[in-house]
Amino acid sequence: MYKLNTIELFVGCGGLLDGFEQSGHYNTLASVEWQKYACETLINRLQNKYKYEDAKDRVLHFDIQRTEELINGWKDDEIYGSNEGLNKLVNARKVDLIVGGPPCQAYSMAGRIQDKDGMRNDYRNYLFESYLRVVDIYKPKIIVFENVEGMLSAAPDGENIVDKIRRGFNDHGFDIINDIRSNALLDLSEFGVPQKRKRVILVGLNRSYFGDQSQNQDTLGYFYNTILPSYKSDAPPTVRDAIGDLPKLYPAEADYREAGRKFSHFPPTTEKNWHKPRYHNRRDIEIFSILAKDIQCGENKYHSIENLKKLYTEKTGKTSNIHKYYVLRWGETSNTIPAHLKKDGLRHIHPDPEQARSITVREAARLQTFEDDFEFIGSMVQNYEMIGNAVPPEFSKRLANAIYELLETKRLL
Repeated sequence: MYKLNTIELFVGCGGLLDGFEQSGHYNTLASVEWQKYACETLINRLQNKYKYEDAKDRVLHFDIQRTEELINGWKDDEIYGSNEGLNKLVNARKVDLIVGGPPCQAYSMAGRIQDKDGMRNDYRNYLFESYLRVVDIYKPKIIVFENVEGMLSAAPDGENIVDKIRRGFNDHGFDIINDIRSNALLDLSEFGVPQKRKRVILVGLNRSYFGDQSQNQDTLGYFYNTILPSYKSDAPPTVRDAIGDLPKLYPAEADYREAGRKFSHFPPTTEKNWHKPRYHNRRDIEIFSILAKDIQCGENKYHSIENLKKLYTEKTGKTSNIHKYYVLRWGETSNTIPAHLKKDGLRHIHPDPEQARSITVREAARLQTFEDDFEFIGSMVQNYEMIGNAVPPEFSKRLANAIYELLETKRLL
């Protein structure tokens, strides 16, 4: 089987990459990521799962904004060490595909609401420019650019960021679909992900391989409306499908310590990697139990936002303009798994009232479709963040297969 050579940018812990590797159609030449613990997680995965003996060489711990150094090599004793650069690693091989999605916080609605300047001054708004500089150097057949729905309305300097990205792709000889919202805004729950998660998936076609702009709009329309939909599931998996078989973690009668760490639930760990209970105080445990029981018995007293806010005030003595809590439903998809899980799990409460807790790292990983043999090499906080920032590997695998099918159709393999 012919394998396509890929470069991954903003790779994180490798959710997008993992799906491409699972498809069996791709060879990862290099991956770029600036967070060290994410790089360590990815190196571990490439070595142990996909048997890349030189995984440490293929994963570049570096800041993509320093593009010239990334390409030609760098020496940075304080943070990134030294490396001969991406050109040396690629070693004159043809790059068929460049994949990645810049950090989404600057484009997300939540980020804009929370930031006093609406994220207008956030440097991450323009990381796509670094992405395009790498694209311009290696000129792949196809590029894949992933981001949040909020990207469609983000306009940090008054111009819609999508228009900037489209112009950038065009200037570098690539075409993306004209009507992004109708075609490229995807509900990932339709692709085997047990989670409500909408993402913009931009596929860019290199005119040198695919033809002129008019032809490429026809090709992209065929991809989004015929090829990609053929990889959808008949029905989305549910929370029960994803996490229902994991060992139960019950509240202890009192807090206790093990290996220097404070626990509120037992057992403190299970044979499943990172199925460890997060610590919760007694007040939160009581609230979680009340909310989950309310759903389980069908009373739905706390179905309304106002009643959730009242409960928060009754139990904490504080007020909030937004509701703090959400309980996952066994028979439905989960709400979106965000990087914010690293701070608290109040919006991701386990549906079993007897367990009265938020979801574990492993449960979050399963809702993101990471396999159980995917090991996260970080602290609990870092692992929640990596998982929340990732593209679900199950969706990524289907996307990878769809792109391969497109190239087969166009006889570009």
